[in-house]
Amino acid sequence: MSVLTEVGGDPRTSEIVSRVRSFIDEYVIPAEPALYAGGEAARPIMAELQHRAKSEGLWAFPHPVEIGGQGMPLTQYVEVAEVVGRSEFGGTALGADTLLDALMLHRHGTRHARDRYLKGVVDGQFVPSYAMTEPGEAGSDPSRIRTRAVRDGGRWTITGRKWFTSRAGEAAYTAVLCRTDPAAVTNNAAFTMFVVPTDSPGYELVRALPILGHHSGQWEVGYNDVKVDDEAVLGECGHGYDIVRERLALGRVLRCMHWIGQAQRALDLMCHRLCSRIAFNTPLAHKQLLQQHVFDTYMDISAGQALVRRAVAALEAGDTSIHGRVAISAAKVGASRAFHGAADRAVQVFGAEGLTDDTPLSYMFRHARATRIYDGPDEIHIGLVGKLLIEDHQQGHDRRLAGLA
Repeated sequence: MSVLTEVGGDPRTSEIVSRVRSFIDEYVIPAEPALYAGGEAARPIMAELQHRAKSEGLWAFPHPVEIGGQGMPLTQYVEVAEVVGRSEFGGTALGADTLLDALMLHRHGTRHARDRYLKGVVDGQFVPSYAMTEPGEAGSDPSRIRTRAVRDGGRWTITGRKWFTSRAGEAAYTAVLCRTDPAAVTNNAAFTMFVVPTDSPGYELVRALPILGHHSGQWEVGYNDVKVDDEAVLGECGHGYDIVRERLALGRVLRCMHWIGQAQRALDLMCHRLCSRIAFNTPLAHKQLLQQHVFDTYMDISAGQALVRRAVAALEAGDTSIHGRVAISAAKVGASRAFHGAADRAVQVFGAEGLTDDTPLSYMFRHARATRIYDGPDEIHIGLVGKLLIEDHQQGHDRRLAGLA
């Protein structure tokens, strides 16, 4: 077990972490070459992994019990999630990656949408997808969203284009954020989220979207006068942005947990390489400059872990104050940097081999680089944290001055 896999005092959590670590290392990681290749050949492999996870009681840990999950609280799941995240495919194999979509349906879906999709999403029978950002527009600025849904004879007509829609090619539905009030002054009243079946007339898979040269399951999708009923609305009409914010806060923290797990795996690979590779008659592990890579990676992961745990505590407590918002944004940047730095240094330690697909590092590095843009680019979060902390300081300063008056 990695020196950075920290497990709390709960014996049950320790036992689950150990079982999940064994499952990921023994079954998921060996299947990665075929899963990264994708295509039809990968589907039965993932289906077999999911079947095995269910049979071993490792399925859907963080999902609420009432919808078919194990109801593990985030403060406990964070330890499990780090070992789930050792593989990019761990969340899918253990049914954890549908939590955001399942919660959206559970909390905001109509009875029709829940009856049609929720059980299948939690069971892994249905693949969900989510569409917010659009080509040619700044994804971090929701006011730029142009996809529209217009009332049309008792139904809604959706027109527009989205991209970075994960797994749209195999999804049963896509949750689509649409502008429904062009005259709205604020984002809070301008948008509505719709559950759109992927077999709807006008739903067009425009193209698979390679990420840094790798087909990673992202798609660009066109909505060409797609018709849906009121039963497709998630939450209240005009309140789609509220659902987005709820999803993003939890989504950032969940992904941060997995990124820390990927960073830990990169460190493990790095240390193995240092101990096993001989250069100039001595192991690489004896080279002080390469020992620096281990030290820097350890420091980054340790800091990232601490930030993620603080964000988990804030999320579980429902803390929407300045400090809660700072915790989540700081965790996103810290975990992303830890993953990116670990993958980069591991590639350096592996040398030329690290640039090839003979190791998992080329895939891990692509994924790590993308995390600095996913869920809001680093610059957005850095700016937000700086602004909020300055405001908090100024407010405290003003209160102190008022107390002296």
